[in-house]
Amino acid sequence: MKPQFLKMKFAFLLLGVAFVAAFGAVVMLLWNALVPDLFGGPAIGFWQAAGLLVLCRILLGGFGGAGGPRGRWHQMTPEERERFRDGMRQWRAMSHDERREFRRGLRGGCGPGAESVREANDAPAK
Repeated sequence: MKPQFLKMKFAFLLLGVAFVAAFGAVVMLLWNALVPDLFGGPAIGFWQAAGLLVLCRILLGGFGGAGGPRGRWHQMTPEERERFRDGMRQWRAMSHDERREFRRGLRGGCGPGAESVREANDAPAK
């Protein structure tokens, strides 16, 4: 590897650690300033604040990805967007029964046991 690449990698790592430390400290200070007085909750330490940051990221933000449906839409090519719009037009044009049949076909899925599910979906209703 090139030395400059290693320096950049180290700098990003160091910057990431600094951001986590700074945000952890901010969360800890805000929590300790507000929660005990407002709700009678306990004061927390730095590592508990860092844990809260991780928990919030898991519950509210996820990890990586395109940032939800809006992010995926902006990453689509114009052809993919048009194909999506065509699919939505077809969905809106379907009757209630056609939609139910379509969903039933999706339940078949793939993997072990998928064939038996497809056969059960195709069987006439009793």
